[in-house]
Amino acid sequence: MQTLPFFNLKMDSFHPIELINFTLFVSLSAAMVVNAESAQLCKPTDHGPVVPTTPLVVFLESIQETALNTFGPIKFDPKLYVDLSLKFDLPITKQAFNNLPRTENGSVLASDLNGFLKKFMNGAEEDLVYVEPIDYVAEPDGFLPKVVHQGVRDWALEVHSLWKTLSRKVSNQVLEHPELHTLLPLKHPVIIPGSRFEEVYYWDSYWVIRGLLASKMYETAKGIVINLIDLVDTYGYVLNGARAYYTNRSQPPLLSSMVIEVYKQTSDTELVKIALPALIKEHNFWNSGIHNVTIEDAHGTAHNLSRYYAMWNQPRPESCTIDKETADKLSTDCEKIQLYRELASTAETGWDFSTRWMKNTSDLTTLSTTTILPVDLNAYILKMELDIAFLANVIGESSHALHFTRASKARKKAMDAVFWNEEKGQWFDYWLNASSMSKDVYKWDVLDQNQDIFASNFIPIWVQLFNSDEAKVEKVAQSLESSGLLHAAGIATSLKNSSQQWDFPNGWAPVQHMIVEGLVRSGSEEAGSLAKDIAIRWIRTNYATYKSSKAMHEKYDVSKCGEFGGGGEYVPQTGFGWSNGVVLAFLEEFGWAQDLNPHCQ
Repeated sequence: MQTLPFFNLKMDSFHPIELINFTLFVSLSAAMVVNAESAQLCKPTDHGPVVPTTPLVVFLESIQETALNTFGPIKFDPKLYVDLSLKFDLPITKQAFNNLPRTENGSVLASDLNGFLKKFMNGAEEDLVYVEPIDYVAEPDGFLPKVVHQGVRDWALEVHSLWKTLSRKVSNQVLEHPELHTLLPLKHPVIIPGSRFEEVYYWDSYWVIRGLLASKMYETAKGIVINLIDLVDTYGYVLNGARAYYTNRSQPPLLSSMVIEVYKQTSDTELVKIALPALIKEHNFWNSGIHNVTIEDAHGTAHNLSRYYAMWNQPRPESCTIDKETADKLSTDCEKIQLYRELASTAETGWDFSTRWMKNTSDLTTLSTTTILPVDLNAYILKMELDIAFLANVIGESSHALHFTRASKARKKAMDAVFWNEEKGQWFDYWLNASSMSKDVYKWDVLDQNQDIFASNFIPIWVQLFNSDEAKVEKVAQSLESSGLLHAAGIATSLKNSSQQWDFPNGWAPVQHMIVEGLVRSGSEEAGSLAKDIAIRWIRTNYATYKSSKAMHEKYDVSKCGEFGGGGEYVPQTGFGWSNGVVLAFLEEFGWAQDLNPHCQ
């Protein structure tokens, strides 16, 4: 008779009831061993909030996965499928989808899936329809008066004309039946970024507005701001983008900056009155709950700073198939849940993705964004506090003005204590170390500053409270010049070529603009000269790439003039909202002389 090797007992010595009990004992013991191993492998640390998604989004994710299995990964864009809308109610559409014939392995034939999509779904482009901006003219009065070079002026007018190309309004179908669409209904016309991005995005909108203001399109700019204020009124914060699947996260908070810029051009106090309560609500979002972190500096003073922390711990719907493939490298469910939180939180940063957020720079599964205090986020919130104080004074809200002036001084002090590195002349992100936490307060340690070089280390120069110190500005400018980030066509995002799109060799319009504008506004002659040099490099690469490709691009390869960028989880995009806006803003600031060659040197 065969024996059990581990226990060395004969099976025929057991009665049936004893055998059952023994089998149960073995099963429970094995389960206890597995659970103990799992506990060692993965301690569940994800306790953050989750904003529920909609049944429509869940259904569209299932279409997305089926489409990947049916059509294959070549040129597959998962976002396309969660942007579709329904021709019929969800129960009817789901039933039709469930009734599709499946092969033996459970997949759907391409002809059947295409037939279903044609019969039951509308394309994303039908949710937004073209509308001509009410304030667009082919050549506005006072347009870029410092641009005297005719070739550059002609190109700038072509870039200006792209506002007309990118202008949309929400279709009547969305307004009448929002439950059939992932696009959110917005009252006013919008400017979309371009290509696959068929909706409004939060931080993109700031540079779109800067460009619209250079184009004298004040009403269009104001309408974009009001749309974003409406999102704050509805959700308590501005969403990453105007889609139902973006309700679980925001993006770099620049709404106050948009209001300030429109007000400076229009003196519209009614807009300020509408905006102020929304800005205060948004400030509270970023400074309470999971976003707020308390850290005690080297002198024992406690400071409050903010972090990104998406309210989501599942695959991002717009990248569901990609996120699941990334998570497949992990062995336990709790590791995957934590990764999904980190992926969504990194999308909230706008820098998706970069080695800036990764413990292991070659492994995306080591994203740790929720345990990082980012320099740039806190610079944006500091600017928000200054903006709110200014806007409150405009409409006579003196108590709010006083409160946010105090808040800005406290945040500057916190940023100086936690981020600033005097030796390096930069601000560094701070990594939260659980071992240094006591009663929800982290103790500062210089070793927890991430002293790797990223363009974000220089973003605080954009904020008034930092660029008012000329000696500090010149130190930062010298640090930027020696950082290795400056290249033939502008500022690189990082020094590491990781194939992630927010790393070398890519440069992005928002980064160029904030650093250049901060250097210019500092008043330092040395910083101003550096700013102009960077702007010229950036304008040249945009000009050259436009001439060769007949398009403005989302990002550029700064290692060589005249090349657009690459990397990341989708193909390079054209259009392109913030690139257009930054080119026009730079040309408005610096102009272009007749004897200055716009071609790559």
